[in-house]
Amino acid sequence: QVQLVESGGGLVQPGGSLRLSCAASGFTFRSASMNWYRQAAGKERELVAHITSNGGSTNYVDSVKGRFTISRDNAKNTVYLQMNSLKPEDTAVYYCNAVWYGMTYWGKGTLVTVSS
Repeated sequence: QVQLVESGGGLVQPGGSLRLSCAASGFTFRSASMNWYRQAAGKERELVAHITSNGGSTNYVDSVKGRFTISRDNAKNTVYLQMNSLKPEDTAVYYCNAVWYGMTYWGKGTLVTVSS
């Protein structure tokens, strides 16, 4: 069965960094486009970053451009989100998302809290 397992969340001070990982299994990872979404308390889930199947193209929501970097390792079936210069408004549950031949899969999420 398809599994997306996020890790790397936690508590970090403003200005700090975290790297999220998402380990995928159960589908052909190298053929899937991958996304990171986030959902803050009381807000709708939003797309944060996108990467194409071969890693050749990435896109970001304006609020994280220049601070976050999405990458993938197709040999390890893993996608990453490097988050630098974190702000309190980045506090949210971060979800890994895969789109593979029209099917969409979600991880259970990892909580990122940015607070002093």
